[in-house]
Amino acid sequence: MANPNVINLTESNFTSEVLNSSVPVLVDFWAPWCGPCIQLSPVIDEIANERVGKAKIGKVNVDESPALAGQFRVNSIPALIFFKGGQPAGQLVGRQPKAEILNKLDGLA
Repeated sequence: MANPNVINLTESNFTSEVLNSSVPVLVDFWAPWCGPCIQLSPVIDEIANERVGKAKIGKVNVDESPALAGQFRVNSIPALIFFKGGQPAGQLVGRQPKAEILNKLDGLA
């Protein structure tokens, strides 16, 4: 079931949801065939639920939005890119512990 606190990001809404956001944004670049991405998904959902109003959490399916993956040089997934003020402000690649993701995200607030 989709989490209402996680935004499905595409080329059409990326600028408005991420680049023009007034709060920090965590973008999860993933694919449905990627095992570590699937394992990370519940952690992303938890963070989205815990940071409502403080940060935005979005997901980019790299199969559906390859231009976004290319734009941000995503070569391996899962890739978590943190945005602040419309600019990339950090990145984590691979399955990461929740504490590490929160540490980076909360450091942008």
